[in-house]
Amino acid sequence: MAKKHVAVLMGGISAERPVSLSSGKACADALEAEGYPVTRVDVGHNIGAVLAELRPDVAFNALHGPYGEDGKIQGVLEYLQIPYTHSGVLASSLAMNKKLAKRIAAAAGIPVAESRVMDRHAIGSKHPLKPPYVVKPVSEGSSFGVVIVKEDQAHPPQRLSASDWPYGDIVMVERYVHGREFTCAVMGDVALGVCEIQPTGHGFYDYDAKYAPGGSKHEIPAKLSPNIYQTIQKLSLKAHQAMGCRGVSRSDFRYDDRFSENGEVIWLEVNTQPGMTPTSLVPEIALEAGHSFGELLSWMVEDASCSR
Repeated sequence: MAKKHVAVLMGGISAERPVSLSSGKACADALEAEGYPVTRVDVGHNIGAVLAELRPDVAFNALHGPYGEDGKIQGVLEYLQIPYTHSGVLASSLAMNKKLAKRIAAAAGIPVAESRVMDRHAIGSKHPLKPPYVVKPVSEGSSFGVVIVKEDQAHPPQRLSASDWPYGDIVMVERYVHGREFTCAVMGDVALGVCEIQPTGHGFYDYDAKYAPGGSKHEIPAKLSPNIYQTIQKLSLKAHQAMGCRGVSRSDFRYDDRFSENGEVIWLEVNTQPGMTPTSLVPEIALEAGHSFGELLSWMVEDASCSR
């Protein structure tokens, strides 16, 4: 039986274009090795016309950032009735909006850090929360625009009011959660292993720590007590389901055990378009669970559908 013709969507027009090109190449190469006919599509504003002419059996979405993981490309694919990987329009849009995602997570009983959403210009010279806290653009990925305000910082960072700030005016100000950073992948309706992320030479898991070779160390499976390990798995699956995610997702957490044996597990976000670069987390987590990179991608292609 002939294998499905897969269009790997990569590149795009967001600031995460370089990462998407890397993810897309890795996925296209691996799918070809699995025997799939693959067309590599560098996504631009004419993507609707390109796909209408190409008519692939499946669109593998390797895009990152705005237009790729916020429901927009998913809407184009729904309109064209081309089955696609990852989450659908609504889940993608909700997960990309940090304010709405946290509201849904909290309603589902998932522990989140205290936060407020505000215009960056309204922050002014007074701290909007007691330091330490984190300021995040509400609709960016890959830690773009994240600012950490430390306990001894007298005023909010001036860059938040800069005229050349490129990440939009609405930001989330969130309590900084001390401790270790963990992530857990979900594949379908199964939570895979938990990975500890240890940034190398970085204060936190920023863009360079995510994508530069050697930018971080990944410990899989994470060294945690069984109850905390299982708690992170359960919360990851709960977030995946509460947001309405499909295919593969990845939830990020902080774990602070400074004051008690069980500590505090805090959910940060769910990523509906996890990176698929050589340094990405989901392929490593899947491999530890017994799924090779090619097997993982094949599963995603066969899982693809519309009305997700």
